[in-house]
Amino acid sequence: MKACIDIGSNSVLLLVMDGDRVVHDEARVVGLGRGMGETGVFRPERMDAALATLRHYAATAQALGVAPAAIRAVATSASRRALNAATFYADVRRQTGVAVDVLPGEEEARLTFLGGLTGLALPPGPVLLCDPGGGSTEIILGEGGKIVYRVSLEIGTVRLTDAFLGYERVEPPALARCRAAVEEAVATVRLPARPRAIVAVAGTATSLAATNLGLEAYDPRLVHNSVLTAARLRTWGDRLLAATPAERRSLLVSCPDRADTLLAGVIILVAVLAVSGRKSYRVSDRGLRFGALAT
Repeated sequence: MKACIDIGSNSVLLLVMDGDRVVHDEARVVGLGRGMGETGVFRPERMDAALATLRHYAATAQALGVAPAAIRAVATSASRRALNAATFYADVRRQTGVAVDVLPGEEEARLTFLGGLTGLALPPGPVLLCDPGGGSTEIILGEGGKIVYRVSLEIGTVRLTDAFLGYERVEPPALARCRAAVEEAVATVRLPARPRAIVAVAGTATSLAATNLGLEAYDPRLVHNSVLTAARLRTWGDRLLAATPAERRSLLVSCPDRADTLLAGVIILVAVLAVSGRKSYRVSDRGLRFGALAT
């Protein structure tokens, strides 16, 4: 039995596996990176929420046969930027017994690519993986299991929402500024080959897929390997833009905790599809946590 905790800028995930069998797979939106733009530090209430989740995950893993000290816990973009990350994770270790490794960007990309492509029906040739996280967006092109190009863009769903969109009804000028920032960042991507397929991973992509499928409860078996087109993405973007915060949550029946930041995710994914020359992407319910346990 083995376990991984993935601490992202927006969500924290726990995966427990017995060999190749998934025993437990859980995600909670805690917004650890929310509000960092002003100070460059994790906010106290966000750290409290993350710590409560990590205590719960450590206890869950322990009950399933994985001691806290044996959990592979990894943290990504927001933790690389936060000035108080080291202090916070020292406190996490004292209180939970879980040691957290803040991954360099290249290692995050490698593990995300390795985990994200498992169990997908993909054509032969180059595959582009997009991970629109809360703090950054990872663009990874690979072929035959080898990464040939990667870039980390400083646009993430939480960062864009904090900087441009806010958490109330979004006004058109704010939307235009957000799109311009995303398009400027994505324009720096220089793919060495046109991908045969696009794969999108992480909570933004899976939440959009579950919503597009009309799921009342999240089901990874239906989400994994599903397809979302650019046209459907734009439709969901229009609906999210027109909605109040309460209406956004009601739209996302299976994942209401992502309602505040999902419009930013739509903007990122539309831009990535445009730069890659594809009109749709395949959704992966897997990613970093699966890659971390495979190595």
